[in-house]
Amino acid sequence: MSQDLHAVVIDLIRRELHATAPRIDASTRFVDDLGADSLALVELTLAFEEAFDIDISDEEAARIQTVRDAIDSVERCLRTQHAE
Repeated sequence: MSQDLHAVVIDLIRRELHATAPRIDASTRFVDDLGADSLALVELTLAFEEAFDIDISDEEAARIQTVRDAIDSVERCLRTQHAE
């Protein structure tokens, strides 16, 4: 995993979810730890799509529960998009 990608994902999470948690790491859960609701998760997914110029399917978005899930999803989408 690229440190740059990790940093951008964390920054997007902080901004989109207005996260004030002092530490956000790979195991941080959006709903349980950061208090995100379903609308916030949709907006976060849209922010990832815009920032990385990718398309995240509804099925993929539904699997994004933690920061690690988000990073993995973005990486998968980037790999798939570059393979096309």
